[in-house]
Order: sequence, then structure tokens, then C-alpha cells
Amino acid sequence: MKKHFHGHPLTAAGLLVALGIIYGDIGTSPLYVFKAIIGSEPIDPDLIYGGLSCIFWTLTLQTTLKYVIITLRADNKGEGGILSLFSLVRKRGLWVVFPAMLGGAALLADGMITPAITISSAIEGLDIFYPGLQTVPVVLVIVVALFSVQRFGTAIVGRLFGPVMFLWFSMLAVLGFSHLLSEPAVLKAISPHYAIQTIISHPNAILIIGAVFLCTTGAEALYSDLGHCGLKNIRISWIFVKLCLLLSYFGQGAWLLGHEGVTLDGGNPFYKVMPTWFLPYGISIATIAAVIASQAMVSGAFTLVSEAVRLNLWPKVRIVHPNLLKGQLYVPSVNWILLIGCILVILVFRESARMEAAYGLAINISFMVTTVMMTVFLLQRRVSKFLAFSFLVVYLLIEVVFFVGNVSKFSHGGWLTLLITAVVFTVMLCWWWARKIKNRHTRFVTIEKYLPIISEIGMDTSIPLYASQLVYLTSANFDSEIEESIIYSIIRKKPKRADVYWLVHVDVTDAPYTGKYEVTHLIQGKVIRVDFRLGFRDEQRISVLFREVVQDLVANGEVDIKSNFETLRRHKLDGDFRFVVLERVLSSSPEFSFPERIVLDIYSVLRTFSLSEEKGFGLDSSFVTVERVPLMAPVQPQQGKLKRMK
Repeated sequence: MKKHFHGHPLTAAGLLVALGIIYGDIGTSPLYVFKAIIGSEPIDPDLIYGGLSCIFWTLTLQTTLKYVIITLRADNKGEGGILSLFSLVRKRGLWVVFPAMLGGAALLADGMITPAITISSAIEGLDIFYPGLQTVPVVLVIVVALFSVQRFGTAIVGRLFGPVMFLWFSMLAVLGFSHLLSEPAVLKAISPHYAIQTIISHPNAILIIGAVFLCTTGAEALYSDLGHCGLKNIRISWIFVKLCLLLSYFGQGAWLLGHEGVTLDGGNPFYKVMPTWFLPYGISIATIAAVIASQAMVSGAFTLVSEAVRLNLWPKVRIVHPNLLKGQLYVPSVNWILLIGCILVILVFRESARMEAAYGLAINISFMVTTVMMTVFLLQRRVSKFLAFSFLVVYLLIEVVFFVGNVSKFSHGGWLTLLITAVVFTVMLCWWWARKIKNRHTRFVTIEKYLPIISEIGMDTSIPLYASQLVYLTSANFDSEIEESIIYSIIRKKPKRADVYWLVHVDVTDAPYTGKYEVTHLIQGKVIRVDFRLGFRDEQRISVLFREVVQDLVANGEVDIKSNFETLRRHKLDGDFRFVVLERVLSSSPEFSFPERIVLDIYSVLRTFSLSEEKGFGLDSSFVTVERVPLMAPVQPQQGKLKRMK
């Protein structure tokens, strides 16, 4: 099997791709950040300087230093993201899985809110031409269209993302710079003095902090899409992006300073800085940029769930590859969950100003999770404890302050973010925990003492031939062990005669792409174990992978798969293959603790919505037999013996 290579050299094309893929969320923040900071209050110069200072230092400390300079170093064979980071550090302790699940849940919650707020903010610009226009129906149409086209893939549209986003950022820079020239004094807001003064003395400091945080939402995407763009392309393109963003924010600030004492009355400074003749073009470009930002978030959610499935942190769901373009995924169940959640957000809040309360809280949680896990990574890489814990303390302090600002909006919409995050986290936790319970109650036996009888069954013509090639999926990590249920299935339940017995084991490695296998002949040419070592981003299409392995073994003369039926063998036809999947069923037992019984009940519900074992491993159902195997909690020995009645 071929090993994937994910190097991304610094090129003009790579920089353009980076602009199109990863900066949609953070790049559309100027649509709503200053509007959220000002709110319904009269324009106050102190607030403008303080807000700009907070924005400048947030983008510098949070996005540039934490993510672009430090976190991007934590690449897993070139791949990034919260679950890639988890794969790097999960051997440091069982506890690491909990922040990983929390971070993943928060990112999925953000996937429901990002399309709603970005598209709403862009479309609300139409209110300038059509006062009182009901924008909700327009936003709903765009959102439904966005999620409806996911099944076809985004390869064609994706080629346009880079140039369109370059146009978007250039527009931000030009508009911002034109107003900055008329009020250059606004640049003094770069001094951290104004940020500190605003945080300490402004009566609405908590709300302002929550609004300022919106300027850095999307920083997580820089890390998540590391594998698509490469470290150098992200770092260099960020210089251009940050410059354009700052010019836009400072340009809006300059315009606001020229309107001291005036209230926005629902207006948006982003559109106020545009010349009247340019507004139709500006609104159109903003809408396209908002759709691109939403598309990037949706694609990121698909990638996140596909990784979680392979790491056993999410129920097995159908994953589709709409085209041959690498990285293109479509997860139908997640697509419709996100669509329903997005529609719910739009209908509940109706306008972007109210969505701002729900937005940011989920990303804030993922930021704190990344900080904790990055600290573990730094310690693992033997960075000095002083530097590692300094990173932890500084960024947790910053992010806790932002968290307080976001939580202050709990009753205004933050509750929805936390509710969605809690539901997704519960799903991940129960799925992971239930599998731990099932594995704990799976009994293994030494395979060596059963090999002679398996060999004899294979040659006993008094037993009807079950299959020429009989394949079992095993979870035993060592070739010396096997599940007792497999032995029961072959020998005791109904003896299964086969020409060759195969044991297939799948091990998901910490690397994103591995694509290796190992073959062990327990009985030469008769009982063969195949161990697949696949990365957490590799597709687990076991039918295809197993066929490739068998072809290699046949070519090497290690196994004969020709049918032993005289007629078929005379015509040199291969024998049939039969996969047996043992579905482990946990029954309710008083021996399980109360939390475990709750988890198993939730797990049983999730199982009804997840793929079966054979579909989850990509097996052809026409060649699969499913056997249900009951797994019981260990029963405590009875105190007394049963007595026979006369």
C-alpha cells in the first residue's frame, strides 16, 4: 500500500489556495465585529480606540502568536486539527480524550452558527436599499442551497475560492485605507494602553470583550486545514490577511470617529465605509465571501466527523467521496444535522445582531481545549516546563477573560451554543465509553491450543463446506489471542469448514495516513492473520484492502485461493469469500454501575442511527454473515448452591 505524502511547498498557487480554504471565517469577521462592539450606544471615541486596541492585540497574541507561530508546529505528519493533536498526545493519559471530545463538540456547534451569522450579516446590507426588508427568507434560501449542493462536492466551486477571497481581502484593505487617510490619528490605538484602560474602566467591559473575541473566530481553521495548505503557505498568507483585516478595522474606526455621538440605529459600519455607488458590488462580494466561509466550516465538520469515526469517538456513519479530489468528503447525516441546526439558529435569532450572543462561545471553548492539549504536546516534546506552563497560564488567562465576556451573553443566546455543544459531547462520550465497556467484557483466549482442531475441521469432509475462504474481523491486538466468540462460532455453534481461515485486525494509528499491513501465518496457508495499520484519516474499506492483500499473497505463492470443488478447480476458478462479523450485544445487567447503564441505554439508541459493523468496514453485504454475540457483565458467584427438588 502506498504511503501518502503531504508536503506543501511555498508557491503562489499554494498561497491562493490558503486564502480560499482557511480564512473564510476569520476573514468575514469585519462584517459584524464593530457593529457588536458599538451596539445601540452613541459612538464614543474612547470606546473606538479601546475596541481597536483590543482587536489589534487579540489578532496579534491569539491568532498570530498562539496559532500561526506556536500551534502550527504541532503537525501530525503534516496534518492539523483538534483530533490530530489528540492523536499526538493521547498516550500521555486517558484524560486527554475528554478535552479532545469537548473541543470537537464545540467545533461542530460552531459549524451550525457560522453560516447563520456570516450570511445574515452580508444579506442585511440590503436593508440600505430596502429598509424593513425581511432578510430571513433570503438567508434561509441561501443556507438550504449551500447544504443541498454538498452531495455533489465542491471541486469546481473550490477553484474559485482563492481568487474570490483575494478580491474580498483586497476590497477590505482599499476601503479601510481610504478612510484611514482621513483620520490617521486612529493608529494610536495600536498602543495596548487603550485596550487595558477599556477593560478596566468601561462599564460594559464584559460585553465589549465578548464582542472583540469575534475578530479571532476562525483561528482554529488555520490549524485544522494545515494538511490542505502547508505551514509556509499559511504563515506567509496570514501576513497579507492580517494586514487587510487591520486596515478594515482601523478604517471602520476612522469612519466612526468622524460620527461621534451618533447611534448606528441598526446600521453596520462595514457598509457605512463604502461609497454609495459601490454598495451593490460590496454586498455581492460580501455575500459570496460569507458563503465561502460557511463552506469551509461545513467541510471542516465533515473532516472532523470522519476522523472521530475512525478514532471511535463518533457512531459509524456513511462517508461519501463525491469526486476523486483528495480531501473531498460528504457525510450525509452530519450535513443534515448542520442544516437543521443552522435553520434553527436563523429562526430563533432572526438577525445577526442577536446571533452574536450565541457566536464565539463554542470557539472560545475549543480555544481553551487547544491551549491545554498544546501544553501537553510541548511537555511531550521536552520543551522546558517553565515555557510550557507559561504558555498554559498566559493563554488560559486570556481565554478565560474572553469566556467570561461570552458567558455574560448566556441568556441572550449563548445558551443555545452550550446546549448544542453539550448534546454533541454527550454523543461522543457515550459512544466512546460504551465501546470501552464492550471491550472490557470481551473475553480472549490463547489461539494456539485451538489451531489443531481448526485445521482438522478444515479437512473434515463430513462437515459441509461453509466457505472456501472464511474471514473473521478480530479485535485481538496480539496474534497469540483471539476472541472466545470467534472460537465458539467456528467450532461449537455450528462447525464451519473452510479451505483457508482468515483473521483480519484493523489498528488505527496516531498518524493521519499509514496504509500498511502485516501477514502472520498461524498455520501455513491455512490459518492466516492480516493486521492493517491505517491512519485516522485513511479509509477503512476493508473489502478493497483485503482483496489487495490476497492478490499480493497469491502472487507471492503464499496462499492458494483456487476452489477445491473439482469442476471449479479444473477451470482454475477462485473459491468464494465469506466474511463473518460478530456483533457484540450488551445486555442490561445489575452488575453494571448506574452510570454505565445510562451510557449503554444511550449507546443502544445511537446504534439504531449508526451503520452496521459490515457497512462501517466497507464490506459487501452479499458476502457477509452477521452473528449476534451476547456479552454479559461478570456475574458474582452465588453464596449458596442450588438444591435439586424431590
